[in-house]
Amino acid sequence: MSKYFGSRRLLAVAGLAAVALAVTACGPGDDSPAGAAAAPPAASGSSAAAPATPAAPASGAAAGVRLVAADSAALGAIVTDASGRTLYRFDKDTAKPSASTCTDACAAKWPPVTVQDKVDVTGVSSALVGSVTRPDGSKQLTLNGWPLYRFAGDSAAGQVNGQGVGGTWFASTPEGRKAQAAGQAPGTAPAASASPSGGYSGGY
Repeated sequence: MSKYFGSRRLLAVAGLAAVALAVTACGPGDDSPAGAAAAPPAASGSSAAAPATPAAPASGAAAGVRLVAADSAALGAIVTDASGRTLYRFDKDTAKPSASTCTDACAAKWPPVTVQDKVDVTGVSSALVGSVTRPDGSKQLTLNGWPLYRFAGDSAAGQVNGQGVGGTWFASTPEGRKAQAAGQAPGTAPAASASPSGGYSGGY
């Protein structure tokens, strides 16, 4: 009789041990793959909440353009940009209607003054300021209808090396006219200058 009860007692102990193992496997300390899979959504949500870094603005996009009336010792009243670089007009362009004919190799030597936003003026009438669409689709600044350019041969503010080049390029006055050399009689055509560094004649 005691042998029978001993066997049943062993079976009961074995059953309790199996239940204890099952409870341990499903407990809060579970390290199973299912428990590990729950972690990534929390990390993902944290990443999404981080503020995005704004893109840097294009260089010069918001700087605008400024036209400044300046006094040149050689030419009198002329127009410069905000950096003091002399601005020029081209006789082969037209003012009415405004049209630019300087492209490709010409534009490399005479970079057009392009505009995207407002134009500030100092000593220049804003009523004379406008723009024209170039063949490449960019907007070029105009003064009294004439497209404006810088000159690659000017390396510093105040230089007027482009005056008279090719007999077609002249510094612009604040009124959009051709600048005249000091002492030149009003109404006479400005004299053409020799190319200051070679390779700038031949029409441009």
